Amino acid sequence: MNEILGIIIAAVLSWLNFVLIDTWFGLPEKPGVKGADVIGRGVKKRGGDLSGGFFQGNIVCSPDASAGTILGAIACYTIGIPAGGFIAALLVFIGNRLCADPGYAGTIGALTIMIIIGIASFIGIPPEQFIVGMLLAIVTIQGLDHPRASRLLGKIAKRMGRYTELT
Repeated sequence: MNEILGIIIAAVLSWLNFVLIDTWFGLPEKPGVKGADVIGRGVKKRGGDLSGGFFQGNIVCSPDASAGTILGAIACYTIGIPAGGFIAALLVFIGNRLCADPGYAGTIGALTIMIIIGIASFIGIPPEQFIVGMLLAIVTIQGLDHPRASRLLGKIAKRMGRYTELT
């Protein structure tokens, strides 16, 4: 498979993996830690969506599905499938406990990306393309335009019934 096409497919799959899991686990509903609250309210002040801002803040401040997805891709590349995915899930699980994060989004993200990478390898998309794809996916949420990205995340949160009730 063409490398560029593989990276684009990997980026879309990685983006869907971490955004849907993190939303399902309630990251847009409330800040898990003080830093996530500050980030969410800062994004809202700049014209963004509060729920999307909480999502962005939560993935910065604790190892959620975005961290699980990138660590899973790296571990699958360096160690192999499935051992890499399981080791990444264990490391993210430990990281969640160190952050006093009660959720399991990061652990689930590492496990699901391991499965996705395993399936994608049959059509010629290797783990290293998922590493690049996940970096691109993170940039779309955290690096390009926080207010616009937060509005998209807010719309997803509303559709999934995970929109914040905080003001």
